[in-house]
Amino acid sequence: MKYPNITKARFIDRPNRFIAHVDNEGRTETVHVKNTGRCRELLVLGCDVWLTAPGTSGRKTRYDLVAVRKSNGLLVNIDSQAPNKAVMERLSGYGYDRVVPEYVYGNSRIDFYMEKDDERILMEVKGCTLERDGVGYFPDAPTERGVKHIRELIKAVRDGYRAVLAFVIQMEGITEVRPNVDTHPEFGEAWKDALQAGVEIIFYLCRVEADTLVITEKVTLPHFRTF
Repeated sequence: MKYPNITKARFIDRPNRFIAHVDNEGRTETVHVKNTGRCRELLVLGCDVWLTAPGTSGRKTRYDLVAVRKSNGLLVNIDSQAPNKAVMERLSGYGYDRVVPEYVYGNSRIDFYMEKDDERILMEVKGCTLERDGVGYFPDAPTERGVKHIRELIKAVRDGYRAVLAFVIQMEGITEVRPNVDTHPEFGEAWKDALQAGVEIIFYLCRVEADTLVITEKVTLPHFRTF
């Protein structure tokens, strides 16, 4: 997944979860933040950020903020739409008979439904942008929607599907994701229940550049690892 154009700027502040102010070559510019999570440890005064200009008509802002350099040097893609795009690119090379994005199952839209021979697969994708001491964590804010999706995957296993919870790690050098139980204990409980029910939890490792997010490797979490 590659952005067609990219501009470096410096972060000033974030008045709300949708917009931020940046210094773009000496001009203060209002930009759209493509992530509604907290990102508090990322978006700090003076940090380097990268913007892309989609060029679509009718926009209130010219730029989208899509990447940030963390204080420890990590370059983090924070575009919440990027993980699904990267996964779609990955799936397209695996010879599935059918791939359906935004598949309606139960009371949710699951990110991907795939078929191959007689196997039916449901995959929910989450992007990980929170890092602590070399480990990724999810979520960075309470997510009832995330818990709901895990419960749907547990039900899918019982209904005969192969169910996968996939985390796209939107930074390099991080090889695992753990449930952020300090922020959302219920998500951690749902994670444990999913492993016990037979839901696969996988981590997609990525190559991250200011204008690029590409999946390079898949790591599967052993079922005995519940943290």
